Amino acid sequence: MTTAKIQQLQSSLASVLGERAAVTVALGEVTIVVKAADYLAVMQTLRDDPALKFEELIDLCGVDYQSYGEGTYDGPRFAAVSHLLSVTHNWRLRVRVFAPDDDMPVIASVVPIWRAANWYEREAFDLYGILFEGHNDLRRILTDYGFIGHPFRKDFPISGYVEMRYDPEQKRVIYQPVTIEPREIIPRVIREENYGTK
Repeated sequence: MTTAKIQQLQSSLASVLGERAAVTVALGEVTIVVKAADYLAVMQTLRDDPALKFEELIDLCGVDYQSYGEGTYDGPRFAAVSHLLSVTHNWRLRVRVFAPDDDMPVIASVVPIWRAANWYEREAFDLYGILFEGHNDLRRILTDYGFIGHPFRKDFPISGYVEMRYDPEQKRVIYQPVTIEPREIIPRVIREENYGTK
């Protein structure tokens, strides 16, 4: 977006949302951070207010900030980040909302505002464990129904807990604990006597 367009969007966001959103601009993109308590009302305003008119939700994803900033970050752990598009005004916006409770991350569902959020919120639930309050069909979308845990969380074990495979003797899919034998990997170093010289 051009600088004039960004300034116009910033001005519109400030006048319509006021204190309900913290507006920042970085790398030519506008981002607002909204409190979880104000999230649903702000999203409704972003869609319906004629000065903003964000008709389309392009994307929504979960984020785990557990190890953000190499461990120096001390804020809430889970967030939902949405990207909105206004076809009317030809501008885009990123909206970030943090779940207030790290142990039980709950954020309001925006499916009643943008139906496109349905599968995005299911994906964030499946992969990060973020619960979207008011979602009418919040169930796993990518992992198996019996899957334990949320694989995109930073504290999820790299190898997982169980593996699934087809057992030809039992003629069905079975689950068994992951069996990965640790091994030491030593890099092979090749030295050349005259490397880097002419």
